[in-house]
Amino acid sequence: MRDAIVVGGGHNGLVCAFYLARAGLKVTVLEQRGVVGGAAVTEEFHPGFRNSVASYTVSLLNPKVIREMDLGGHGLRVVERPLSNFLPLDESRYLKVGAGRTAAEVAKFSPRDAERLDDYARHLDAAADLLRELVLQTPPNRVQGGWLDALPELLKAGRLGNRVRKLPLSTQRELLDLFTKSAGDVLDGWFESAPIKAAYGFDSVVGNYASPYTPGSAYVLLHHVFGEVNGKKGAWGHAIGGMGAITLAMAKSAQARGVEIRTGCAVREILLDQGRATGVVTAAGERLDARVVVSNLNPRLLYTRLVDPAALPDDFLRRMQAWRCGSGTFRMNVALSELPDFSCLPGRQMAEHHASGIVIAPTLHYMERAYHDARALGWAREPIVEMLIPSTLDTTLAPPGQHVASLFCQHVAPQLPDGASWDQHREQVADLMIATVDRYAPNFRRSVLGRQIMSPLDLERTFGLVGGDIFHGALGLDQLFAARPMLGHADYRGPVKGLYTCGAGTHPGGGVTGAPGHNAAREVLRDLARRARRRAGH
Repeated sequence: MRDAIVVGGGHNGLVCAFYLARAGLKVTVLEQRGVVGGAAVTEEFHPGFRNSVASYTVSLLNPKVIREMDLGGHGLRVVERPLSNFLPLDESRYLKVGAGRTAAEVAKFSPRDAERLDDYARHLDAAADLLRELVLQTPPNRVQGGWLDALPELLKAGRLGNRVRKLPLSTQRELLDLFTKSAGDVLDGWFESAPIKAAYGFDSVVGNYASPYTPGSAYVLLHHVFGEVNGKKGAWGHAIGGMGAITLAMAKSAQARGVEIRTGCAVREILLDQGRATGVVTAAGERLDARVVVSNLNPRLLYTRLVDPAALPDDFLRRMQAWRCGSGTFRMNVALSELPDFSCLPGRQMAEHHASGIVIAPTLHYMERAYHDARALGWAREPIVEMLIPSTLDTTLAPPGQHVASLFCQHVAPQLPDGASWDQHREQVADLMIATVDRYAPNFRRSVLGRQIMSPLDLERTFGLVGGDIFHGALGLDQLFAARPMLGHADYRGPVKGLYTCGAGTHPGGGVTGAPGHNAAREVLRDLARRARRRAGH
């Protein structure tokens, strides 16, 4: 009999399986698609052109996970972007953001803002350092029962409170701002020029169906800066071979520990016996038994589709049905005959800005309009587009002299108004995204040889990203830390004994981090150890 079944072979599922197997457990991973990796996969989308299909860039992948899984030894290589971001602003102006470069660039628009950059970075880093410490910790959990049950959680909360108490009062105030205010309000308080506010504020809307002036969006900005690449905090990079190279290395690492991975094996039902998860039934009707089941799915999918509702408390089920999903994301890959030639920085030969994150969103108010357009009309008439051209750093993705580009586009409504379907409008919106880039790089449209389109509906159908939500649930204050996925179940355990969650719908949330998988495995092993001690005591 298996010790554990992991439902979903995305990156967190693979990480969880590795840690369970490393502890000596017999583990099987079940993945419905024909390839493991979940949303972190690389596929050919046009003859001769390959790219990351959904997730598309590296920064948040936890260093401890990289080290302990020996991902480098299993073939993973990550290279840093030469420049963090490039923002074309109009036909003649642009902003470059990167280590040692930003101040001089910002000074073109505001010498005062250039002088404030270091202070802003210090304040943000102090908050990001706290997040880095919390990433691999299980949040304090609200539990029912007596003092004996509550004591471990009280101690955990006390340690966290003590850590925050030791911060300078100014940093505590900054933390409060970042968790409650909008990114726009925070940035307006620091800077006066629109370009740098746009460059920093863009992170607040990535995967977040909101305006940069929506309260709480400052936390989403913070969520995107606590990562690192090759030891450099806050850096962004590219995995050679695309994001699938990460999950391929993870799969190899897990298999080296004895994990069985089955692809093309969807799960139809979580088996229960006297209120405890005892295995699964696959879509093909096969029954697989295990001591524990761990789900890497969006928690709403798990509890509303795979678990008998009679086994769940009414309040829990109601809240899971209302779990907020939908990140306003429209994802594209395009095959290019040549590099974009930007009006503000002409040239079709490879330059540093081509290898950066190219952000088409010149002001915070542009981003705000995009959100309100999408809310009212279904998609932004002037959308936000981040374009990466990974073939500038990775020759394995495209034929010589040609390129692939990832387009991460916002805002679009997860569900279109008036009952319209994304199947009816995906091509029209894809044309709009291409035209948006073409306004800034007039050779772009004619250089497109082929394209792959992922509307919110496509992302849901293909990867189980409900409403196209790349984070498996919105990163609002009501769905973070001890409330992710809800109060009383922030410790990777649900109301069904023996059933755990390890996906991005748990702490610390979305992004290719591996942290939820790491943390969930630790809690599973603790419970199994307790059960073993109880049996030994009898």
